[in-house]
Amino acid sequence: MTEEIAARVSHGICDPAELRTLFLFEKLNDEQLAWLCADGKIEYLEPGLVFREGDPATCFYVLMDGEVRITKLSGGTELELNRTDYRGVYSGAWTAYLGDKVEQNYTGSMYVTRKSRFFVLDAGTFARMMREWFPMAVHLLEGAFYGNRKTNQRVAERERLLALGSLSAGLTHELNNPAAAAVRATSGLRDRVAGMRHKLAMMAEGKFSPEVLVTLVRWQEEAADKVAKAPDLAHPSPDHRPSSNRSAMLSVMEASDREEALGEWFEDHQISGGWDLAPNFVQAGIDVDWLETVHGTLEGCADQVFEGAVRWLNYTIETELLMNEIADSTTRISTLVGAAKQYSQMDRAPFQVVDLHELLDSTLVMLGRKIGDHITVVKDYDRSLPQIPCYAAELNQVWTNLIDNAVYAMAGQGTLTVRTYKESDCAAIEIGDTGPGVPDAVLRRIFEPFFTTKPVGEGTGLGLDISFRIVVNKHNGDIRVESEPGNTRFIVRLPLHPETPAPEATDV
Repeated sequence: MTEEIAARVSHGICDPAELRTLFLFEKLNDEQLAWLCADGKIEYLEPGLVFREGDPATCFYVLMDGEVRITKLSGGTELELNRTDYRGVYSGAWTAYLGDKVEQNYTGSMYVTRKSRFFVLDAGTFARMMREWFPMAVHLLEGAFYGNRKTNQRVAERERLLALGSLSAGLTHELNNPAAAAVRATSGLRDRVAGMRHKLAMMAEGKFSPEVLVTLVRWQEEAADKVAKAPDLAHPSPDHRPSSNRSAMLSVMEASDREEALGEWFEDHQISGGWDLAPNFVQAGIDVDWLETVHGTLEGCADQVFEGAVRWLNYTIETELLMNEIADSTTRISTLVGAAKQYSQMDRAPFQVVDLHELLDSTLVMLGRKIGDHITVVKDYDRSLPQIPCYAAELNQVWTNLIDNAVYAMAGQGTLTVRTYKESDCAAIEIGDTGPGVPDAVLRRIFEPFFTTKPVGEGTGLGLDISFRIVVNKHNGDIRVESEPGNTRFIVRLPLHPETPAPEATDV
């Protein structure tokens, strides 16, 4: 630096010759440099905050001497992105040339670590300079900026539609099973009720005495009570659906032994077709001792009366079991519809206070078919976590992307762990899998848009990019990944008490 420039610098005067020494301005001509000095200014800033992320971007700063720190909020904590004393580095309102087509806020915060000198341009002046001096460059930059954003939006929309189609197909399949079961059970119930009407006609003809009828009704009530109290399955299906098959508490061998004992008992008491009745009685939890008690109370009645009583009880048992199946099926349908409503956030405000565990559970239900029978789902929830304000439907999209990737990584077999816990002033949500892990080369690029390790046609490479923007841009949170063979974990951190809602218009 010449003595003349040094003298002017010491007095805070902008010097075109000094500006030319900065890489940003080295190709400008004398007239342009003079224009910059006339419209810009030299400022000395003491250590501390220069501008804060999210505030209106009013100035463009170029470092001439000193040192700066650039930070960005992540999970409510400021993450240092860069610390430098390199002359000519710039920050601030550098997208001002795009005008009001984009939100003009500072995208990060800048601090001065020691007394520093800057060349400062007003945002409006910087925008005018760019448009007047470099019109072609501005058009190219605008085209790249808006074209890239439009491409991202279109591909993101396509990915959402594909995910929705996949979820809808899975939901249809899941709804069809209990619906078909309910239809079958209703048809069977109609047949049993018809049989009971036939038995009532026999009773009306006087084949059962009043005393026998009173006793029979009492045993009918006790049989119905036994069915109602029959235990649930010892080994429920992978999707934890309820079932009317109460005998599953028994091993196959135990159930077979009890059916054989009942079949022989019916045969000994001249009950025709007793071997066909035995499975229903076993399923209802009725054994030989109970039937002996019934037989004792009807002792002295004709054999046909006792056989009629047994068949009446069988109709009662079958009716109760079929009603259980209908109740189980309709409960399953109601659960699926409730999960779909929770997942889609239908008829709910975009930004609301929610229980994260309800969102996670609804996503797991929606992805139940994709998860399959050979992946074990482990939930490790910290139920003490408070409800948090968030864009619930968009967080469900994050869980969908992370769980879908985990299932894909495990090739349909392994353990999926969904864990929540408190970390500092954030809620942490961890999605883990037991797949082969993520190589270091992939790990470094994992959140890049359009980067994917899936075969062509199976992935767009936007799932994690969209998730990153939903978590970081819309919720001021943080998302990271830790991986080793057999243990890959995506960890999302969301502020428990965000200061203000993130803007709804943020492009994700």
